[in-house]
Amino acid sequence: MGFPGTWMTESESMVYRVVPKCACSTIGQIMFYSDHGRFFDGDIHDAAEGLHKWNMEASQPRITANVGGHTSLAFTCVRNPYTRILSSFFDKICGIQRNGRRYRGNLVPLLIQKYGVQVGSEDGSDDFDQIASFRRFLLFVRDTIRFRKPMEPDIHWSAMSGHISTFIVNGGRYDRIFFTEQFNAGMQGVLDAVDTPVKVDLAAIPKFNESEGHGPKRAHPVEDYFDDLSRHLMWEIYKRDFQLFRYDFDNPANKMPLGAVDLDEVHAKLGD
Repeated sequence: MGFPGTWMTESESMVYRVVPKCACSTIGQIMFYSDHGRFFDGDIHDAAEGLHKWNMEASQPRITANVGGHTSLAFTCVRNPYTRILSSFFDKICGIQRNGRRYRGNLVPLLIQKYGVQVGSEDGSDDFDQIASFRRFLLFVRDTIRFRKPMEPDIHWSAMSGHISTFIVNGGRYDRIFFTEQFNAGMQGVLDAVDTPVKVDLAAIPKFNESEGHGPKRAHPVEDYFDDLSRHLMWEIYKRDFQLFRYDFDNPANKMPLGAVDLDEVHAKLGD
């Protein structure tokens, strides 16, 4: 299986396991900049040079050797499950993607037909009942993850622990797991622990939010989207994420983690 979703700087200063919707665009651009002294011109997910990626065949032997020997610092970044799934909904379901189309072609029509989800007008500009539609989308997410119907789960809403575990199961070990909500402190900790060809001034780095502007703005506080049933579904889908990464399941309004990640616990529980 190897190390899917793994990126590595060409200098092999650091290795990163991508978790979608967890600042991955900004992290990838920082990695690129730390080698080249410039940012990739475009979405870093489209970069086919300047960064080793597992989905590029030529990079796979380098990544395998590095991770297998734990030659470089390995890290990833996580996010509150409540805000992560909301971000997925507004970006991927309600938004028009950068190719000018809806995400995954027939996905949105399927959600409209089978789950009664609304997304506004064709161009995403009209108002709609965000709360009702999101809760219906959450039922769909549960069905994809629990029953793999009407489709396989998408990487943007499959559990963070599932993404993170593949790296461990195949022989990798994380040195750091930090929080999107404390991004600067976490990323600075990574940069302080490695030697990069180009020094990175984190305070001067812009946030590369590639999904920004794709969809409508969230019209309500986070907690308004999650009634008792929605929270039950969230626990069913993301129980391990809440527990391992110390997020507050009981209070959707609290996006901050309740404590630091226990790396030994993560490796023990996700390494089965």
